[in-house]
Amino acid sequence: MLSKKHLLIFIIALTPVVVYAQETTLPYILPLRERAQVMDQLREERFYQLLPQLMQEANIDLWLMISREYNEDPVMKTLLPSTWLSARRRTILAIFHKPGQSDIEGLAIARYDVGNIFKSAWNPEEEPDQWKKLVDIIAERDPQYIGLNTSELFAHADGLVSTEQQLLREALPEKYQKRLKSAENLAVRWLETRTDTELAIYEQLGRMAHHIIAEGLSEKVIQPGVTTTDDVQWWYRERIAALTLETWFHPTVDVTRPDSHGENSLPSFSAQTQALGDVIMPGDLVHIDFGISYLHLHTDMQQNAYVLKPGEWAPPKGLINAFEKGRRLQDILTSHFKEGRSGNEVLRLTREQAGREGIKPSIYSHPIGYHGHAAGPAIGLWDQQDSVDTGQYPLKDNTCYAIELNAQVPIPEWNNKEIRMMMEETAVFKNDKIHYIDGRQNQLYLIPRKSPNRP
Repeated sequence: MLSKKHLLIFIIALTPVVVYAQETTLPYILPLRERAQVMDQLREERFYQLLPQLMQEANIDLWLMISREYNEDPVMKTLLPSTWLSARRRTILAIFHKPGQSDIEGLAIARYDVGNIFKSAWNPEEEPDQWKKLVDIIAERDPQYIGLNTSELFAHADGLVSTEQQLLREALPEKYQKRLKSAENLAVRWLETRTDTELAIYEQLGRMAHHIIAEGLSEKVIQPGVTTTDDVQWWYRERIAALTLETWFHPTVDVTRPDSHGENSLPSFSAQTQALGDVIMPGDLVHIDFGISYLHLHTDMQQNAYVLKPGEWAPPKGLINAFEKGRRLQDILTSHFKEGRSGNEVLRLTREQAGREGIKPSIYSHPIGYHGHAAGPAIGLWDQQDSVDTGQYPLKDNTCYAIELNAQVPIPEWNNKEIRMMMEETAVFKNDKIHYIDGRQNQLYLIPRKSPNRP
């Protein structure tokens, strides 16, 4: 098993020290066994070093998670050992933290230990009733506030299903029923907060994602006039599988060209706008939406490439301008990230400044981490540009976001057709600053890439 020292050496050795460029080197990907060891060590680090502070902030003494096999609470899944792919039978996890203390206790009211953190506290041969044993354990510790994962706002924090909640309430004495409260804030803070170790790992994950994207948006994969967008999507799926990585959504590859969708028309996000198998041609703007998962962390990125026409050595100036408008919109958005400011306020400020600068924006950025569309403040949705329900939540330190948006820009070379320059990069919000993991795309990829025989 990797020691803490070896884990840190592994992270430091592989963390890139250069900004993202057009070509990258694929970082070392851990074998599955070592991956499991790292994930378990990260889980223990988070549990003992992070969770006491979060429970103190949320004013919760006992945090209960109750799930049956294959119907797991999203938070519980982040606490299961790496070799557990689901809960077993009914699994009850109880986390106790006495106010003002740093100690924290994890118990499993289950027949088995749940990893190294949660020790089994129930022997069915001695007490057949699992609920009665839970009540006895609660009475022994007498918590003043008992947190349950219920939430109208965040699906991630609403993992206690109705049947389990009903059975819990039926088993609890009235005294403890009155102490129940929603653990929404605690669940969100647990899911969204990243440790320094996780942030170091995130840099490698970003580099992996950038490398795979660049590989797919090249002549290695795309032969203009032959390769279809569907071909490229499935190439990405096969490449991810070959690397023993996972994706949390099917990659999307699409093209924009002077005659696609009709002049000055824009595709809708609400439906598939281009037929599967659209052949990629010279002069196309190729767009990819791509995300991978590694060590329980996720990326979400959108990047763009231009397919050179014969005799052409660079993209049209209109596309370069549109790309720069998109980057400028990213800068405007991230400049308004301030700890404690709500996602809706960031959205409003960004749209107002973009308007003053003559940029036509659409903002739909979101938290990312344990989930692709993760817990925390959303900053717009593509079809909700005024405010979002989860956008009322404030930004917190040590969190991660997918900086996702598009700028609508007319292209003079394409009869002033207005296109969406869609961009997305995974970023860390720390100390009131945004840092893109492994940097961000700084120019359009060229297909084919430049060679010594070309200008």
